[in-house]
Amino acid sequence: MPSATSSRDPRRVRPRTGVLAWLAPRRARSLPAARLWKVLARTVHLVAMALVVGGVASGSGAREMAAPLALTVASGLVLLGIELWMTGAYLIEGAGFAVLAKLALLGAGLLIQGVRLETHLAAIAAASIGSHMPKTWRQWSFIATRGDA
Repeated sequence: MPSATSSRDPRRVRPRTGVLAWLAPRRARSLPAARLWKVLARTVHLVAMALVVGGVASGSGAREMAAPLALTVASGLVLLGIELWMTGAYLIEGAGFAVLAKLALLGAGLLIQGVRLETHLAAIAAASIGSHMPKTWRQWSFIATRGDA
């Protein structure tokens, strides 16, 4: 029978080392004024994204949408960077999955020109659901088990 400290005991929390320790620390890293940076980046992201979706809906060309598209990508990278800095486990949690789903939808819109507006609108829906679902769903991990937490 394994003891409470045995490496075979599934209840034993194993220390994380190396890359795993950096990517997914047991406690999220802090970032000074993280809330402020996230609110500012999200505001820029929403405004720029609205301009991009409006441009797609009105049939604007790439030249007219270059600045809003650049702002959307840059602010999105800032938001993702903040989340990943705090913990790389974000990508395997519900909120990170919603971001990946949004990016997949936007990628589909780039590949299939006839459904760009529809995929952009679906991406907005995925982002909205991901942002407003209950905290337990946003932070639920697709991979981690009780022993990994």
